[in-house]
Amino acid sequence: MTRLAFTRAVSPRLAECQLTHLARQPFDVPRAIAEHAAYEAAVAAAGATLIRLAALDDHPDGVFVEDTAVIAGDHAIITRPGAAARAGETVSTAAGLAPHMPLLTMAAGHLDGGDVLRIGRHFTIGTSSRTTREGIAAFAALVVPLGFTVGPAALTGALHLKTAVTFAGHDAAGDPLLLHNPAWVDAALFPGTLPLAVDPAEPFAANVVRIGGTLIMAAGTPRTRDALMARGFVVVEVDVRELQKAECGVTCMSIVVD
Repeated sequence: MTRLAFTRAVSPRLAECQLTHLARQPFDVPRAIAEHAAYEAAVAAAGATLIRLAALDDHPDGVFVEDTAVIAGDHAIITRPGAAARAGETVSTAAGLAPHMPLLTMAAGHLDGGDVLRIGRHFTIGTSSRTTREGIAAFAALVVPLGFTVGPAALTGALHLKTAVTFAGHDAAGDPLLLHNPAWVDAALFPGTLPLAVDPAEPFAANVVRIGGTLIMAAGTPRTRDALMARGFVVVEVDVRELQKAECGVTCMSIVVD
């Protein structure tokens, strides 16, 4: 299968985005648009074919497409985001994904894709302020028949599970590396992986997007970057400082079919 990455343009209303853990700051929207373009270029350079979903100018959080769908094998699960203002985004996401794969749509609860981490055939789902246990059950009802398993993960101090932990893939020694912030999530919830804790001075460094053999991460976390490179990973940094004011992580801005 061709490696795909679905993205969506930054809304001119980005300054009205949902915020949970950060104080609202002034936004330079043109700079955020430039950062997003550089992010898309990095994703494409890593080997993914970019597909832009329809722009949603009136949805401030629309650029954060990860929350609206989760890839489960050959299917896409259309979610029910936990912020009420984001419910309309899923219609656009479904329309963009439908030509490429079968869709299944959650029928109850709330779930943000940023709370869903797949390793192999298992989904770990964070119980955050955006994802409910009813939502986890509704998601499980769709993916278990597809051959996946599902389990919850307690989360503290972070907006989404993947703010606190992502799967980096296999390092040069062949070990399945879990990049995590131990202050926010317990690595013991991910058996069969080798945990690598982010540097304490870089609490947001656990969020990386893996595309083929490349890890894309936010610039500004050199210690964690060097630790990944020492294990043989190819790491590409992108400047997302303006987008981070909207509680953005690099995984938030794409739905990757790999």
